[in-house]
Amino acid sequence: MTHVDVSIMGQPYRLVCKDDEERALREAAHYLDSKMRAIRDGGKVKGNDRIAVMAALGVAAEFLSVKVAQGPLSDLTILQVKQKISAMHIVLDSALTPQENLF
Repeated sequence: MTHVDVSIMGQPYRLVCKDDEERALREAAHYLDSKMRAIRDGGKVKGNDRIAVMAALGVAAEFLSVKVAQGPLSDLTILQVKQKISAMHIVLDSALTPQENLF
């Protein structure tokens, strides 16, 4: 097992993986970091937890469209996938906004 230090949105994380998976883990962390930074820099989503959810939805949509030929997004164009993700953002924003008042 190997300890891997990564940074996601400036936050350090120490992770453990198999020796032969270190490169893939570093690439995954870098990919997630870039997705989260893009969402944050877009300025429409505030709060790291919300940014993480939006990034997770985007990554999951990408994964499903590539991983499963008959998946829920397999028949859609890239534009249609982006539109679905935007719709998910709107739904999540409306669901999470009232919770911001709790803190």
